[in-house]
Amino acid sequence: MTFWFVLFTDKGGSDKLALGTEALALRTQRGIAIDSLDYAVCPLYVESLRQKGARVCHTTRWLNGATIEATLDVASAIQNLPFVKSIEASRFTDDGNIEAPQKRLHERLFDETPDFREQLELFNLHRLHELGYRGQGITMAVIDGGFANLQTLTVFDSIRKNGQLLGEYDFAEDETPFSGTEAAEHGSMCLGLIAGNREDYQGAANQAKFYAMRSEEVGNESPKEPDNWVAAVEKCDSLGVWIVSTSLGYSQFDYQEWNYTYNHLDGKTYRASRAATIAARKGMLLCTAAGNSATTDWPWINVPADADSTLTVGAVGKDSILTYFSSIGPTADGRIKPDVLALGFGATIINPATDELRSGNGTSFATPLLAGFAACLWSAYPTETNMQIRERIIRSAHMADEADGNYGYGIPDAWKAYSGQTAIQETLERGTTDAKKVLLDGHIIIERDGERYTLTGQKL
Repeated sequence: MTFWFVLFTDKGGSDKLALGTEALALRTQRGIAIDSLDYAVCPLYVESLRQKGARVCHTTRWLNGATIEATLDVASAIQNLPFVKSIEASRFTDDGNIEAPQKRLHERLFDETPDFREQLELFNLHRLHELGYRGQGITMAVIDGGFANLQTLTVFDSIRKNGQLLGEYDFAEDETPFSGTEAAEHGSMCLGLIAGNREDYQGAANQAKFYAMRSEEVGNESPKEPDNWVAAVEKCDSLGVWIVSTSLGYSQFDYQEWNYTYNHLDGKTYRASRAATIAARKGMLLCTAAGNSATTDWPWINVPADADSTLTVGAVGKDSILTYFSSIGPTADGRIKPDVLALGFGATIINPATDELRSGNGTSFATPLLAGFAACLWSAYPTETNMQIRERIIRSAHMADEADGNYGYGIPDAWKAYSGQTAIQETLERGTTDAKKVLLDGHIIIERDGERYTLTGQKL
């Protein structure tokens, strides 16, 4: 059997609105009009696929198509239906001789447990926490692989008990379970960076509400996975999600003919990238991992990180220097990517197998930290749009006026994004003597009144 993506010619007059109560309320509040993309694909088309012998996995109202499982004969018959524009294979399930490219969801894990506060203080998020902004009123979704032990990890006790875990959705065709002891761990690690709430560990926005969604498939690397992701993002839109954190990316697949090319890394070619742009236009803020492939034959950001209007997140260490693995830009059409950076080298994460803390590297971990940053900021300015929040974050970054294809706009400053003033400006204004910049161990710092501070205002 093979999985296929079927593209329809039109929507056949479908009048089924695919938005829930929360989503409709947000559209009204933000002045976003309902259009054809908000209506489901034609149900008669979907039923016709089933009648031909296909199993329908999921549909996409934004791109007007469906992912199905079918034999070659059934696919050939579907190709001849009058409402089918095209059909293409997206995953083979019966070829055991193909060696899939190694998934690089995270770069490396360590047993050491650094202080979780460092990853929040790097971009001054602790300042917003001190004011009480921890994501209240914001609905978030983490789209990832499995969520191992989601229902038992103590770091998630708070969101389970307080009704902040709103639901779980699975869009993958995978033999491994969604959660539990045998599930993949990556999703739980990423969710923990935002939602974690325990005496020894605090996530970036642990007062938000959350959906956990799986689109990643463990045993393959195929175009079906980004199609799964599109279905998940559309579900987020239907549910009224404000912020999506996704630490997944695609470029190289099981079969070379499926591989993406840099020349098409323009945010307009690949289905997941197009869907990400639509999601932004529908009012959501998407935080996407740049990728961990800077030292490979594909050093570029992945899909959907090339999409316009997303926040593509690269990784730095605690020294604020770009990590060796963080994927680079710009996009093929010359746009700055990544957009911003967060701690992705030595990040403190939860170990889903042991319920203990550990350290890990990867833009996968930088991304949920940045998503949590955005949630806290949006809590402070709930009437602003996704693009206004995005602009606040980008303009607060330390390289906002000198962005490049490696660092993007740099490390954002939560205090500056919130107040319009950098923490170091406040530090200097409080001083009784002149401050000066000095070079210490290769890094510029501020000296004032006998004390030393980082460029983001943290006391050394």
